[in-house]
Amino acid sequence: MTDDQLRTPAGDLHRLLDEAFAGVAMTPDAQDLKEEMRANLLARVAELVAAGRSPHEAARHAIAEVGDVRALLDGTPDPGSPAGSAAAAETWTNAAERHRVRPKPAFVVRVVVAALATVIGLGLAALGATDVLALPAGVLVLLTGIGATGIAWLVGDPLAQETTTSYPMPARRAGGYFFATLLGAFGLGLGGLIALGELPLWTVTFAALGVVAAIVLFAFLGATQTNRHKAWVRAIQREHSGVATRFDTDPAAAARFGIYTLVIWLVAFAVFVVLSLTVGWAWSWLALLGGFAAMMLLLARMLFGRTDA
Repeated sequence: MTDDQLRTPAGDLHRLLDEAFAGVAMTPDAQDLKEEMRANLLARVAELVAAGRSPHEAARHAIAEVGDVRALLDGTPDPGSPAGSAAAAETWTNAAERHRVRPKPAFVVRVVVAALATVIGLGLAALGATDVLALPAGVLVLLTGIGATGIAWLVGDPLAQETTTSYPMPARRAGGYFFATLLGAFGLGLGGLIALGELPLWTVTFAALGVVAAIVLFAFLGATQTNRHKAWVRAIQREHSGVATRFDTDPAAAARFGIYTLVIWLVAFAVFVVLSLTVGWAWSWLALLGGFAAMMLLLARMLFGRTDA
Protein backbone atom coordinates (compact mmCIF):
# COMPACT_ATOMS: atom_id res chain seq x y z
CA MET A 1 0.00 0.00 0.00
CA THR A 2 1.34 3.43 -0.96
CA ASP A 3 1.52 6.52 1.23
CA ASP A 4 -1.17 8.17 -0.91
CA GLN A 5 -3.52 5.22 -0.32
CA LEU A 6 -2.96 5.34 3.43
CA ARG A 7 -3.19 9.11 3.81
CA THR A 8 -7.02 9.31 3.85
CA PRO A 9 -7.69 6.39 6.25
CA ALA A 10 -4.84 7.57 8.44
CA GLY A 11 -6.46 11.00 8.64
CA ASP A 12 -9.76 9.38 9.55
CA LEU A 13 -8.04 7.23 12.16
CA HIS A 14 -6.34 10.19 13.83
CA ARG A 15 -9.64 12.05 13.97
CA LEU A 16 -11.53 9.03 15.35
CA LEU A 17 -8.80 8.42 17.92
CA ASP A 18 -9.01 12.05 19.07
CA GLU A 19 -12.78 11.65 19.41
CA ALA A 20 -12.32 8.45 21.46
CA PHE A 21 -10.07 10.34 23.88
CA ALA A 22 -12.34 13.38 24.08
CA GLY A 23 -12.98 14.24 27.71
CA VAL A 24 -10.12 12.06 28.97
CA ALA A 25 -7.53 13.85 31.10
CA MET A 26 -4.25 13.57 29.17
CA THR A 27 -2.06 12.24 31.94
CA PRO A 28 1.29 10.63 31.02
CA ASP A 29 -0.39 7.20 31.14
CA ALA A 30 -3.19 8.37 28.86
CA GLN A 31 -0.74 9.91 26.40
CA ASP A 32 1.35 6.73 26.33
CA LEU A 33 -1.76 4.64 25.71
CA LYS A 34 -2.93 6.93 22.93
CA GLU A 35 0.39 6.84 21.08
CA GLU A 36 0.66 3.08 21.42
CA MET A 37 -2.89 2.67 20.18
CA ARG A 38 -2.16 5.00 17.24
CA ALA A 39 0.72 2.83 16.01
CA ASN A 40 -1.21 -0.41 16.50
CA LEU A 41 -4.33 0.93 14.83
CA LEU A 42 -2.43 2.12 11.77
CA ALA A 43 -1.06 -1.40 11.37
CA ARG A 44 -4.57 -2.82 11.87
CA VAL A 45 -6.04 -0.50 9.23
CA ALA A 46 -3.40 -1.65 6.75
CA GLU A 47 -4.35 -5.28 7.49
CA LEU A 48 -8.05 -4.61 7.00
CA VAL A 49 -7.51 -2.70 3.75
CA ALA A 50 -5.31 -5.53 2.46
CA ALA A 51 -8.14 -7.93 3.34
CA GLY A 52 -10.55 -5.99 1.12
CA ARG A 53 -12.15 -3.38 3.40
CA SER A 54 -12.48 0.17 2.17
CA PRO A 55 -10.05 2.64 3.81
CA HIS A 56 -12.80 4.54 5.65
CA GLU A 57 -14.51 1.35 6.80
CA ALA A 58 -11.18 -0.09 7.95
CA ALA A 59 -10.47 2.98 10.11
CA ARG A 60 -13.87 2.86 11.78
CA HIS A 61 -13.68 -0.91 12.31
CA ALA A 62 -10.21 -0.65 13.92
CA ILE A 63 -11.44 2.01 16.34
CA ALA A 64 -14.55 -0.06 17.16
CA GLU A 65 -12.33 -3.01 18.11
CA VAL A 66 -10.67 -0.95 20.83
CA GLY A 67 -13.77 -0.39 22.93
CA ASP A 68 -13.94 2.14 25.76
CA VAL A 69 -10.56 3.85 26.24
CA ARG A 70 -11.56 4.93 29.75
CA ALA A 71 -11.90 1.28 30.71
CA LEU A 72 -8.46 0.59 29.23
CA LEU A 73 -6.96 3.37 31.33
CA ASP A 74 -8.61 1.91 34.45
CA GLY A 75 -7.10 -1.48 33.61
CA THR A 76 -10.60 -3.02 33.18
CA PRO A 77 -11.46 -3.13 29.46
CA ASP A 78 -15.09 -3.13 28.44
CA PRO A 79 -16.19 -6.83 28.43
CA GLY A 80 -18.65 -6.12 25.65
CA SER A 81 -16.00 -5.02 23.17
CA PRO A 82 -13.78 -7.45 21.22
CA ALA A 83 -10.70 -5.95 22.84
CA GLY A 84 -12.29 -6.15 26.29
CA SER A 85 -13.35 -9.78 25.88
CA ALA A 86 -9.87 -10.77 24.78
CA ALA A 87 -8.20 -8.82 27.60
CA ALA A 88 -10.45 -10.45 30.20
CA ALA A 89 -9.48 -13.92 29.03
CA GLU A 90 -5.82 -13.63 28.05
CA THR A 91 -2.92 -14.24 30.42
CA TRP A 92 0.21 -12.13 30.78
CA THR A 93 1.99 -14.55 28.44
CA ASN A 94 -0.62 -14.13 25.73
CA ALA A 95 -0.53 -10.35 26.12
CA ALA A 96 3.25 -10.33 25.85
CA GLU A 97 3.08 -12.44 22.72
CA ARG A 98 0.56 -10.08 21.16
CA HIS A 99 2.81 -7.07 21.82
CA ARG A 100 6.08 -8.89 21.16
CA VAL A 101 8.95 -6.81 19.72
CA ARG A 102 11.48 -8.73 17.66
CA PRO A 103 15.16 -7.97 18.34
CA LYS A 104 16.97 -6.10 15.57
CA PRO A 105 19.59 -8.20 13.73
CA ALA A 106 22.30 -5.55 14.24
CA PHE A 107 21.61 -5.56 17.99
CA VAL A 108 21.95 -9.34 18.14
CA VAL A 109 25.28 -9.16 16.31
CA ARG A 110 26.57 -6.46 18.70
CA VAL A 111 25.58 -8.52 21.74
CA VAL A 112 27.32 -11.62 20.41
CA VAL A 113 30.51 -9.65 19.67
CA ALA A 114 30.41 -8.04 23.14
CA ALA A 115 29.93 -11.44 24.78
CA LEU A 116 32.91 -12.86 22.88
CA ALA A 117 35.05 -9.86 23.86
CA THR A 118 34.08 -10.37 27.51
CA VAL A 119 34.90 -14.08 27.54
CA ILE A 120 38.16 -13.73 25.62
CA GLY A 121 39.39 -10.65 27.51
CA LEU A 122 38.63 -11.87 31.01
CA GLY A 123 39.61 -15.45 30.20
CA LEU A 124 43.06 -14.49 28.92
CA ALA A 125 43.53 -12.05 31.79
CA ALA A 126 42.73 -14.82 34.29
CA LEU A 127 45.15 -17.22 32.60
CA GLY A 128 47.87 -14.57 32.67
CA ALA A 129 47.20 -13.62 36.29
CA THR A 130 47.47 -17.26 37.39
CA ASP A 131 50.74 -17.71 35.44
CA VAL A 132 49.25 -20.19 32.98
CA LEU A 133 50.26 -17.72 30.25
CA ALA A 134 53.31 -15.49 30.47
CA LEU A 135 51.77 -12.05 29.92
CA PRO A 136 53.17 -8.69 31.10
CA ALA A 137 51.19 -6.53 33.51
CA GLY A 138 50.31 -3.99 30.82
CA VAL A 139 48.72 -6.69 28.65
CA LEU A 140 46.75 -7.99 31.62
CA VAL A 141 45.36 -4.52 32.29
CA LEU A 142 44.45 -4.17 28.60
CA LEU A 143 42.68 -7.54 28.55
CA THR A 144 40.81 -6.61 31.73
CA GLY A 145 39.71 -3.36 30.06
CA ILE A 146 38.47 -5.28 27.00
CA GLY A 147 36.47 -7.64 29.20
CA ALA A 148 35.04 -4.77 31.24
CA THR A 149 34.04 -2.94 28.07
CA GLY A 150 32.25 -6.06 26.83
CA ILE A 151 30.32 -6.34 30.10
CA ALA A 152 29.40 -2.65 29.98
CA TRP A 153 28.20 -3.01 26.39
CA LEU A 154 26.01 -5.96 27.39
CA VAL A 155 24.37 -3.65 29.96
CA GLY A 156 24.11 -0.39 28.02
CA ASP A 157 23.11 -1.55 24.54
CA PRO A 158 20.06 -3.62 25.61
CA LEU A 159 18.77 -0.71 27.70
CA ALA A 160 18.67 1.46 24.56
CA GLN A 161 16.51 -1.10 22.71
CA GLU A 162 12.74 -1.28 22.71
CA THR A 163 11.39 -4.45 24.31
CA THR A 164 7.98 -6.06 24.47
CA THR A 165 7.26 -4.50 27.87
CA SER A 166 9.36 -1.31 27.91
CA TYR A 167 10.16 1.67 25.73
CA PRO A 168 13.85 2.21 24.84
CA MET A 169 15.92 4.12 27.36
CA PRO A 170 17.29 7.48 26.12
CA ALA A 171 20.78 7.10 24.67
CA ARG A 172 22.42 9.39 27.26
CA ARG A 173 20.94 7.49 30.21
CA ALA A 174 21.83 4.13 28.67
CA GLY A 175 25.34 5.53 28.19
CA GLY A 176 25.39 6.37 31.91
CA TYR A 177 24.66 2.74 32.78
CA PHE A 178 27.36 1.67 30.29
CA PHE A 179 29.91 3.98 31.91
CA ALA A 180 28.95 2.94 35.47
CA THR A 181 29.27 -0.74 34.56
CA LEU A 182 32.62 -0.11 32.84
CA LEU A 183 34.03 1.65 35.92
CA GLY A 184 32.80 -1.03 38.29
CA ALA A 185 33.92 -4.01 36.19
CA PHE A 186 37.33 -2.50 35.45
CA GLY A 187 37.84 -1.56 39.10
CA LEU A 188 36.98 -5.08 40.25
CA GLY A 189 39.25 -6.52 37.56
CA LEU A 190 42.15 -4.39 38.74
CA GLY A 191 41.41 -5.47 42.30
CA GLY A 192 41.70 -9.09 41.22
CA LEU A 193 45.06 -8.46 39.55
CA ILE A 194 46.30 -6.69 42.68
CA ALA A 195 45.15 -9.55 44.90
CA LEU A 196 47.04 -12.03 42.70
CA GLY A 197 50.19 -9.93 42.92
CA GLU A 198 50.29 -8.88 39.26
CA LEU A 199 50.04 -5.15 40.03
CA PRO A 200 51.67 -3.09 42.80
CA LEU A 201 49.63 -2.34 45.90
CA TRP A 202 49.46 1.42 45.27
CA THR A 203 47.26 0.81 42.19
CA VAL A 204 44.46 -0.20 44.57
CA THR A 205 43.57 3.49 44.71
CA PHE A 206 42.51 3.42 41.05
CA ALA A 207 40.58 0.17 41.51
CA ALA A 208 38.72 1.55 44.52
CA LEU A 209 38.02 4.83 42.75
CA GLY A 210 36.42 2.98 39.85
CA VAL A 211 34.25 0.82 42.09
CA VAL A 212 33.10 3.72 44.29
CA ALA A 213 32.39 5.93 41.27
CA ALA A 214 30.35 3.10 39.74
CA ILE A 215 28.30 2.66 42.92
CA VAL A 216 27.59 6.39 43.15
CA LEU A 217 26.63 6.60 39.49
CA PHE A 218 24.38 3.54 39.73
CA ALA A 219 22.69 5.04 42.81
CA PHE A 220 22.06 8.32 40.97
CA LEU A 221 20.73 6.58 37.84
CA GLY A 222 18.50 4.32 39.89
CA ALA A 223 17.10 7.14 42.02
CA THR A 224 16.25 9.24 38.96
CA GLN A 225 14.97 6.42 36.74
CA THR A 226 11.46 6.91 35.36
CA ASN A 227 8.92 4.27 34.40
CA ARG A 228 9.61 2.88 30.92
CA HIS A 229 6.84 0.28 30.93
CA LYS A 230 4.31 0.39 28.13
CA ALA A 231 0.67 1.15 28.76
CA TRP A 232 -0.50 -2.46 28.48
CA VAL A 233 2.10 -3.55 31.04
CA ARG A 234 1.07 -0.86 33.50
CA ALA A 235 -2.59 -1.82 33.05
CA ILE A 236 -1.86 -5.45 33.96
CA GLN A 237 0.30 -4.34 36.90
CA ARG A 238 -2.56 -2.23 38.22
CA GLU A 239 -4.85 -5.27 38.06
CA HIS A 240 -2.52 -7.52 40.02
CA SER A 241 -0.81 -5.24 42.50
CA GLY A 242 -1.65 -2.08 44.34
CA VAL A 243 1.65 -2.01 46.22
CA ALA A 244 4.11 0.79 45.47
CA THR A 245 7.46 1.57 47.00
CA ARG A 246 8.07 4.82 48.83
CA PHE A 247 10.28 5.98 45.97
CA ASP A 248 7.29 5.64 43.62
CA THR A 249 5.02 7.75 45.78
CA ASP A 250 7.59 10.17 47.22
CA PRO A 251 10.12 11.44 44.63
CA ALA A 252 11.75 13.63 47.29
CA ALA A 253 12.67 10.50 49.26
CA ALA A 254 14.34 9.06 46.18
CA ALA A 255 16.33 12.27 45.72
CA ARG A 256 17.40 12.25 49.37
CA PHE A 257 18.50 8.64 49.07
CA GLY A 258 20.71 9.53 46.11
CA ILE A 259 22.34 12.40 47.99
CA TYR A 260 22.86 10.36 51.17
CA THR A 261 24.36 7.51 49.15
CA LEU A 262 26.82 9.87 47.49
CA VAL A 263 27.94 11.19 50.89
CA ILE A 264 28.29 7.68 52.33
CA TRP A 265 30.52 6.49 49.49
CA LEU A 266 32.65 9.62 49.47
CA VAL A 267 33.33 9.11 53.17
CA ALA A 268 33.92 5.37 52.71
CA PHE A 269 36.38 6.01 49.88
CA ALA A 270 38.26 8.63 51.93
CA VAL A 271 38.54 6.22 54.87
CA PHE A 272 39.63 3.47 52.49
CA VAL A 273 42.48 5.57 51.12
CA VAL A 274 43.61 6.61 54.61
CA LEU A 275 43.59 3.03 55.87
CA SER A 276 45.41 1.78 52.77
CA LEU A 277 48.23 4.27 53.38
CA THR A 278 48.43 3.60 57.12
CA VAL A 279 47.44 0.08 58.18
CA GLY A 280 47.52 -1.50 54.70
CA TRP A 281 45.25 -3.38 52.31
CA ALA A 282 44.47 -6.13 54.80
CA TRP A 283 42.15 -3.79 56.74
CA SER A 284 41.31 -0.94 54.37
CA TRP A 285 38.67 -2.93 52.47
CA LEU A 286 36.52 -2.86 55.62
CA ALA A 287 35.79 0.81 54.82
CA LEU A 288 34.10 -0.22 51.56
CA LEU A 289 32.20 -2.99 53.34
CA GLY A 290 31.04 -0.46 55.92
CA GLY A 291 29.92 1.92 53.16
CA PHE A 292 27.88 -0.84 51.51
CA ALA A 293 26.29 -1.83 54.83
CA ALA A 294 25.41 1.80 55.59
CA MET A 295 23.85 2.21 52.14
CA MET A 296 21.69 -0.93 52.58
CA LEU A 297 20.54 0.20 56.02
CA LEU A 298 19.69 3.61 54.58
CA LEU A 299 17.75 1.96 51.76
CA ALA A 300 15.75 -0.13 54.25
CA ARG A 301 15.08 2.95 56.37
CA MET A 302 13.99 5.03 53.38
CA LEU A 303 11.70 2.35 51.92
CA PHE A 304 10.17 0.87 55.05
CA GLY A 305 10.69 3.45 57.78
CA ARG A 306 7.82 5.39 59.26
CA THR A 307 6.68 8.34 57.17
CA ASP A 308 5.04 11.53 58.38
CA ALA A 309 1.29 11.60 58.10
